[in-house]
Amino acid sequence: MPASFELARLAGALGAELRGLDLSAPLDASTVAAVRAAWLEHQVLVFRDQRLDAAAFMAFARRMGEPVEYPFVKGLPGWPEIIEVKKLEHERTNFGGIWHTDTSYLERPPSATLLLARELPPYGGDTEFASGYVAWETLSEGLRRTLAPLRAIASSAKADVSKTREDRLRTDGRDEAPRSYETAHPVARTHPETGRVALYVNVAHTVRFDGWTEAESEPLLRMLHAHQVRAEHTCRLRWAPGTLALWDNRCVLHNPVNDYHGHRRVMHRITLAGDLPR
Repeated sequence: MPASFELARLAGALGAELRGLDLSAPLDASTVAAVRAAWLEHQVLVFRDQRLDAAAFMAFARRMGEPVEYPFVKGLPGWPEIIEVKKLEHERTNFGGIWHTDTSYLERPPSATLLLARELPPYGGDTEFASGYVAWETLSEGLRRTLAPLRAIASSAKADVSKTREDRLRTDGRDEAPRSYETAHPVARTHPETGRVALYVNVAHTVRFDGWTEAESEPLLRMLHAHQVRAEHTCRLRWAPGTLALWDNRCVLHNPVNDYHGHRRVMHRITLAGDLPR
């Protein structure tokens, strides 16, 4: 029998807080299956008050999937799949500080991201999430027909997102990291486990529609990006030490809010191997 836990929804579109599990303890297969089912349903799961060292954090991640390394930043010593997502007191730009899905410029973007709070500012530093499912389902039928056959080009080199990596590349960058990645993915992505369709573009990485120019693509992409993050499509997480968030990178966008200048924020992140978007 799976261990018992409770779920409290964060918002109408997505997100739930899962209460009653100690992730540092061994989880049996039935409990892991129940957690996965809750995650697939709610898209973002939040676990509070988790006392996880690197080994326990990695052990839980491995129960959920296959951890993979981030291409641009080195992992922690002895833990190459765990990177520090941090902003230091003197820095003004936060890492990944723009609405995005993680590394959508890869041929097989991660299926999931796990983010664990280590050090937090005295205020601010929340993370917003948005549902790609709800974004797709609330478009008009006519626009969905137009978008359904399209693919979009994603790049790691767009200026706004590249700027958010500069501090970490200076301090923690990989010597062997390539300069950029670029690939094409479906605009309407069908989730391989739920079968639901998500609007799979994001302002950080999507450059244009495949076969279209950037000038032709820009007006429609601008409209889609604004639609994705309408308030009713989102939830917001206020972090506390020991908070762990697990989100489905195949159907969720996120945005770390940069409102705590002069203070330190340190998180540990693991991403899990994904499939080829279809």
